[in-house]
Amino acid sequence: LEATNAKEALNLIEKEKPDIVISDIELSDMNGLELIRDIRKKDKRTKFIVLSAYSTKEYLLDAIDLGLVKYLIKPVDHETFYPILLQCAKEIYEENSDLISLSPTCEFDLQNSLVKYDHNQIKLTKYEADFLKLLYENRPNVVRYEQIQDAVWGDNIMTDSSLRTLVKSLRKKLPSNDMVKNLSKIGYIFNP
Repeated sequence: LEATNAKEALNLIEKEKPDIVISDIELSDMNGLELIRDIRKKDKRTKFIVLSAYSTKEYLLDAIDLGLVKYLIKPVDHETFYPILLQCAKEIYEENSDLISLSPTCEFDLQNSLVKYDHNQIKLTKYEADFLKLLYENRPNVVRYEQIQDAVWGDNIMTDSSLRTLVKSLRKKLPSNDMVKNLSKIGYIFNP
């Protein structure tokens, strides 16, 4: 499907519900990130890839908050673009499955909140499972503290201490402590 402007794109996306949307940052009637922000109000699952001639910090930070798969600077070649499309396809497949491959030897069973590796099945708490799922779904992007508050704690209050305790406990249950990395004063990132 193809749209000539943001308004047309919004209508197409709402009607057709595509799995992947590729958008330029500069659209005739709206900024590409504004388009995605509008869509994200109703749809958290669609994969977005943004193409841009700009690499300004403001655009990049905005893109992280919107959960983009990739923010690519033009020109984009096949060797760069094809692996990103494959990554999107894999994520879409895994989102429709209850098993997520965290690494070649480790799986995360969403339905049962279990981490499976080395013939072990380790039960996760609800917060641990929600946090791990959030990190995985946002990889390779950083998950900011505000996102963690909303997705994991919801209406409850997340303190620095409670988050650190959660991360420490989760790291003990994963095959490697390095799978969950902290970026000081920014948030966390999943590192398979």
